[in-house]
Amino acid sequence: MNLEWHWPWAAAIGLALAIVLIVAWMLVSSHRHPKVPQIPVFNLDEDLNTEHVEERFHQWRVLGRVATIMLAASLLLSLATISRPSTIDEADERAGNRDIVLCLDVSPSMLSYDHEVLASYQKLIANFKGERIGLSLFNSTSRTLFPLTDDYQLASSQLKNAGDILGRISSQDKIDKTNPRTLQDFSDLIDGTQNRKDQTSLIGDGLVSCAAMLPGFTYGKPRTTGTERESASIVLATDNFSGKSTYTLSSALDLTHKAGIVVDGLYAGPASSEHDTTTIEMQRDITSHGGSYFSVHSGKPIENLVQTIEKRKNRDEQKVRKAALVDAPGWWTLALALLVAVWICMAWRLKR
Repeated sequence: MNLEWHWPWAAAIGLALAIVLIVAWMLVSSHRHPKVPQIPVFNLDEDLNTEHVEERFHQWRVLGRVATIMLAASLLLSLATISRPSTIDEADERAGNRDIVLCLDVSPSMLSYDHEVLASYQKLIANFKGERIGLSLFNSTSRTLFPLTDDYQLASSQLKNAGDILGRISSQDKIDKTNPRTLQDFSDLIDGTQNRKDQTSLIGDGLVSCAAMLPGFTYGKPRTTGTERESASIVLATDNFSGKSTYTLSSALDLTHKAGIVVDGLYAGPASSEHDTTTIEMQRDITSHGGSYFSVHSGKPIENLVQTIEKRKNRDEQKVRKAALVDAPGWWTLALALLVAVWICMAWRLKR
């Protein structure tokens, strides 16, 4: 059981106040009973030098010391109780796992990069532990390749299978040499992503469809399912060549942001278009909505993305940990009650 102190400053204030009161009492006592020379009239040691009186005096001193110890221990336990000893509600903490949707653009302009992105996704989930992962493919419409799951073996096999298929048709030369079986596999893979005629790469619509995979998403309203501490994010991989969609990328990001979903962008288009105005706008839109932006052509995008997700996860876990703190005064209160009871008995015995 992990014990934490909700108000540690309360104990420090209480201890300081107790010290001030004790010092003040000692000063007042010293002034009230000034030390003055006393003229001895009789010898108390000689008058009380009997076996019975000595035994009773020794008993009185022992009881006084025990009472003092009980009183001091009660004071310390009182300060500890004021600090609100708390434990973590494990049920609530487990409810705060992160959901991550991998959102992949499979429009024709992305085919030469998709197998690399899927390989990057495989590296990404290799670093996950406890998160639920889902994958959605989109072009003019979207399809779910696999829903949110924590079965990483299943997710990895699906990613590998899709990556192998897309890798075999990643260039026009490969398409010209491919066999009918591969073409059929490719057709089965992207089936459901081209249901709107004369439309392609509807990025905003694709992002909204990916967000709809997350429990509680209601097009711009905060998610209310499960727990308020539930966290979710989307990794959007696209070349940013978009057709005329119902939602622009900016408006789709507005919806996800209102719903508490973080969108990280992975630019997977040609390197020559990396500094185009539209690509810069994509970067600005994503970062202005709280997400991170990476390019497959710069540095180590997947390693950087993993680090970003881990930092966000650690921050969310801290919030969950704080939110899941519940007061646990049980044993402390019982110990304090026992100490006070012993002190009362000692004080009553001393009075007699």
